[in-house]
Amino acid sequence: AEDDRLKQLTQEGSTRLVGGLPSSGRVEIYHDGQWGTVCDDGWDLAEALVVCRQMGFSGAISAQSGGHYGEGSGPIWLDEVKCKGSESSLSDCSFEGWAGTDCTHKEDAGVVCEAGKNITINRQFSVDNSLGLSDDLGLLFDSGDGCDFSIYVRDLSEEAELVFCVHRLILMIYPELNITNESRNLTVEISQTCHPLVSSFLRYFYTRQIDVSITSAQCLHQLAFIFRVKKLMEDVGRVFTLLIPEDNTFRTQVAMYEYAVRTGDLVLQENVLQYLSWNCEFLTSSPVWSSISFHLMDALLQRSDLIVKDEAFLLEALERWIQDKGDEISLEQQAGLLNRIRFLLIPVDKLYDIQFSSSVLHQNHEKLYLTGLIRGFQFNALPFSKIRDKMGNESNEYRPRIYTADEWSVFINVTTFKYPNHGQDNRNQAFSTPAHPNALYRKQKVQWQAQVFLSVQECSNRGITCHSSPAARFLSNGNQNRYADTIRFSNRLILTCKNENNVFHVQVFKNDMAVIPTNSSLGLPNPCPDDYRFRFVVRPEFI
Repeated sequence: AEDDRLKQLTQEGSTRLVGGLPSSGRVEIYHDGQWGTVCDDGWDLAEALVVCRQMGFSGAISAQSGGHYGEGSGPIWLDEVKCKGSESSLSDCSFEGWAGTDCTHKEDAGVVCEAGKNITINRQFSVDNSLGLSDDLGLLFDSGDGCDFSIYVRDLSEEAELVFCVHRLILMIYPELNITNESRNLTVEISQTCHPLVSSFLRYFYTRQIDVSITSAQCLHQLAFIFRVKKLMEDVGRVFTLLIPEDNTFRTQVAMYEYAVRTGDLVLQENVLQYLSWNCEFLTSSPVWSSISFHLMDALLQRSDLIVKDEAFLLEALERWIQDKGDEISLEQQAGLLNRIRFLLIPVDKLYDIQFSSSVLHQNHEKLYLTGLIRGFQFNALPFSKIRDKMGNESNEYRPRIYTADEWSVFINVTTFKYPNHGQDNRNQAFSTPAHPNALYRKQKVQWQAQVFLSVQECSNRGITCHSSPAARFLSNGNQNRYADTIRFSNRLILTCKNENNVFHVQVFKNDMAVIPTNSSLGLPNPCPDDYRFRFVVRPEFI
């Protein structure tokens, strides 16, 4: 009944953002009593602007595509959305009809809205006294005056115990706590390392405000889980996402992922997995690599947003991990992970070398490797049209990850953002790549031009429209059109700190352009705002 009441309160055509920050995320729209996603076909800044204004933001920074904020579930309500930019809601734009789509959730659309002061379309004003009331209630908690409910906090070993006296009436505001008029006390168990944060956490029930740092995030998240305060748990998870780039050792991220699995926080799992995927190449060379769990390894190997030099590099890293684990994982688990390797996409010369260089092949998995090698050679020797029908539509074995070997990518180092007119020639690079890693196409070259514009004026000088800056353009000389029926190019822009080498943003090029969101609206903050570089990656994929 409660769910039905909430559904009635949600208006037809309402929108929400999921999987990101309050001002960014996957776009979902409410129709026929159910939330659903929007396909990214035709998704551009005009559509993002309508969504952002509908939700009370002053404008849009960028439109995201390709399931950038994770894949949704349920119906895909809208496809081929076309907005003028002046509509008051997304459902006012033209589209194919509700649920009229052939898209999958891999194409879920997202937006990044301007995170400045919100506006309201109908000029309504709200009276917000929560700050003053929060301060007063905080003082009430601090004083303990009139408290009538005890919370006992014990260490898991029961060697340490804290007692807090709070106000039953305050706790009864939170129905998830199941506190009644007859309740007198509550006992919870949590590690002693989290005990210093319990007072701040309980104060949150009074003020609904709390400070979160990279050292306190896990304890606060765990307390929110124990007390079943889902909203705070999600908020702490998002705050932790902002803090992720601060730990270059990957220890915090790996620990937080394991904790998110235990608590069932899918949003936090996805946020951490995305960061580890983007930084997979650096993760494999860190001391943490050999200690990560089987289920984390399995989750990583299923992703197509892994950034690595090539698939052979990933196989070598996995083999090293298997050897380091030894008897900790079974042969069945090893085989399951090795089957996640996309043998079809290993460069054919390295594919040949595997039979001589592999450290795992001759131990326990010779049949698995030989099957992978045969399929890899078939993939490189036969036209894709001949073997396509033998693969399922959902098969990932021929879908590329984000491969950054020198033959597929180029760097543009931006020396300064303070003087946009400086070094423009260094922000314009030409290079060529094979049409596809497949041996049949490796000798066929595609010419590319990579450009970075640091100001809207600089775009204008080149005859290009940029809605914000910096912006990047990545276009070919047109000869990629020769392969339009066989190969599509889903190219990527990677933003990387020069010194630490950590990746903090990946964006899909749409119509040859990628607009870089500002630091306040990035899914992850830019830890090096004045000293990062752009990496342009060519990503061909058989259709």
